[in-house]
Amino acid sequence: MKQHYITWWNVENLFDEYSSVNRPDWLQKKLNLELKGWTSQVLQKKLQNLSSIIQQINNGQGPDIIGLCEVENKEVLEKLINTIQLDHRNYSIIHQEMDDKRGVDIAFIYDKNEYEFTGPLYSYELIKRTATRDILQVEFKTKLGNQLLFIGNHWPARSAGKYLSEPYRMIAGETLSYYLGRIQEIRGENTPIVVMGDFNDTPYDRSLIEYALSTNSKTKVIYGKNPFLFNLMWETMGEQKASYYFGSDPLMIDQFLVSKGIVKQKQLFSIDNSTVRIESFPEMTSGRYQKPLRFGRPSKRKEFNEKGFSDHFPISLQLYEKRKASR
Repeated sequence: MKQHYITWWNVENLFDEYSSVNRPDWLQKKLNLELKGWTSQVLQKKLQNLSSIIQQINNGQGPDIIGLCEVENKEVLEKLINTIQLDHRNYSIIHQEMDDKRGVDIAFIYDKNEYEFTGPLYSYELIKRTATRDILQVEFKTKLGNQLLFIGNHWPARSAGKYLSEPYRMIAGETLSYYLGRIQEIRGENTPIVVMGDFNDTPYDRSLIEYALSTNSKTKVIYGKNPFLFNLMWETMGEQKASYYFGSDPLMIDQFLVSKGIVKQKQLFSIDNSTVRIESFPEMTSGRYQKPLRFGRPSKRKEFNEKGFSDHFPISLQLYEKRKASR
């Protein structure tokens, strides 16, 4: 049985350097004050810190596939994989430019020695008044010849307040569920799909339960007529663990959800809830509540800490592949 180690991480404002030639003029003007002091040296320190964690994940082997959000462009992702010191990995990038007003996107890093990106790359637009990140779908073929779909999410933030901004996350949930339904109609209900992301809501919020059709019931996922998703974070959340803190309030807003094609028995892929984990290494935590140690940025001196990483912890799971695809 082959194992796949999958990680998701909101790396918090992984921007290219302040004067990047790859940044459009409109975005440079918008980020001008925000990125003040974000030099190539500061960026390299951020990349080194992130890489030091990625190198420790999976018992020092690094993840097989990493979903990321809050990355500015492909160039900064190339700098990241060039900073990761894992000789046995041949990491490559899947990135889609999105219309987010701050220029931060969703991306995937994967080991080309283990997976073939078969495409096409789908980006699902969220219809709302202001530009936001799309939902990103990618597809890989494993070494055993099986197809595996991943859908990355970074839903609208709570910056306007949880309830004022909640309708936007409901839109995101409805969009996700619609396209899951379309995938299952076209590809079959047992298509293996891993959904991951920073949802900016917890597993029990309406956007996940009522709109994305997320549940902690495997029975509902297997036998329900709608494209329900099994949310793997309920058990971890019950252990009083969190991927993000709002003040001292722990929130499980980074999540993995899987489709019927993974939950049902005798399928090509399966999961074990006990492998789901929050990657919180000692150097990443701070304070009384052991919250994520932020890197921040120089333009906000009180937040800036060159020893930091991100305001989110990475989350990981192990996916099991049982056999080769039938011919």
